[in-house]
Amino acid sequence: MGVFSVTVEIGDSRGENFQAIEALVDSGASYTLVPARLLQGLGVTPHERRRCLLADERIVEREIGRTWLRIDGRTEMTIVVFGDEGAQPLLGAVTLEEFGLGIDPMKQQLIPVTGYLMRVGEA
Repeated sequence: MGVFSVTVEIGDSRGENFQAIEALVDSGASYTLVPARLLQGLGVTPHERRRCLLADERIVEREIGRTWLRIDGRTEMTIVVFGDEGAQPLLGAVTLEEFGLGIDPMKQQLIPVTGYLMRVGEA
């Protein structure tokens, strides 16, 4: 499976101002990660801290918040992790699911996918 980046736009909490960034598509990451300084510059504020497992198996605590993200002209509110200075922005699984997107590893692009609903009991 190839690793690739996409251009996304991170917005402020009101969805009025956006800044384009290159984000590594990482379906193995739960959340989208953006350097804290960029989020703070847009006025995004954290609302809690969460434990996160890193690829090297260390567990760290990071601040998280919610803000607007734009991909290919579509805009959704999503959870963002406040990353360290110089951190590579990541586009994580939660955001991909919120946008109804999957990964085509051969073409190295995002593709629309059908969401799942489970029927329980009588409709």
